[in-house]
Amino acid sequence: MPQLTHKTLIVVAGPTAVGKTAVAIELAKHFNTVVVSADSRQFFREMAIGTAKPNAAELAEVKHYFIDSHSIAQPFSVGDFEKQGLALLDELFKTHDHVILAGGSGLYIKAICEGFDDLPTADPSIREKLNKELEEKGIESLQQKLKLADPVYYEEVDLGNPQRIIRALEVFESSGKPISSYRQATVNKRSFNIIKLALNLPREVLYNRINERVNIMVQQGLLAEVSALLPYRHLNALNTVGYTELFDYFDGKTSLDKAIEMIKQNTRRFAKRQLTWFRKDSSFHWFQANEPDLLDQMISTVEKQAV
Repeated sequence: MPQLTHKTLIVVAGPTAVGKTAVAIELAKHFNTVVVSADSRQFFREMAIGTAKPNAAELAEVKHYFIDSHSIAQPFSVGDFEKQGLALLDELFKTHDHVILAGGSGLYIKAICEGFDDLPTADPSIREKLNKELEEKGIESLQQKLKLADPVYYEEVDLGNPQRIIRALEVFESSGKPISSYRQATVNKRSFNIIKLALNLPREVLYNRINERVNIMVQQGLLAEVSALLPYRHLNALNTVGYTELFDYFDGKTSLDKAIEMIKQNTRRFAKRQLTWFRKDSSFHWFQANEPDLLDQMISTVEKQAV
């Protein structure tokens, strides 16, 4: 294998349940390096089963960062992830030529690869007004507002996350410009080379894997995990597929079977939004995750790009 001269961040992205964890571990073993997680929920120690974290055996194979690194009680924004992630990469590149960044959270991958422009500071009264609207009219009202104000961001954002929607509306109401226009501005230059790899599967195969994964989570004790988190349900970290549906079950708003069906449906929708996000970035190299020579294809792409 030719020696690669540049410090290179290898991004492994794609929709949920496509197989990113296993591929990232194999790439890390090949390049004798570590994996940095870019999954916006796997940071949190208290959320294990519902976030499909790497299991103990997988974590033992290669060193992982940003898995169980924070508590749901600690505020941890994408901006915090950018600062802490770049500081970590500075350290890792002292001893590694390559580092793997793996995850399905497009915004968090963007934070490391490009960064963000400084968003305007909004008057606190705007957030107060939007929070009141959320309380009185529900999230659907804010979703519709966002659709009109910023259709681009509406297609990409996690629509089940009220904090993200409120932040976008705050930016729009205080500046008159959509949040997506800030995110499309100048890319911050990084001191390392970036090669972006993305995995996909035929839709039916991916959706079957999502459904099966939800069944396994339930068998592993997802209900007990969510039940233990009921006192913390107001925290932003728990506005997440797999948790909100079961909160409704515990509130008596729905049956268990219906809640599980909604987790599957909402996860499939989430996967669709992830694919929309990654497809908009033309620098990704796409691979079918069920190809028998997948790893060889990915390694070959990295080596060609890095020469």
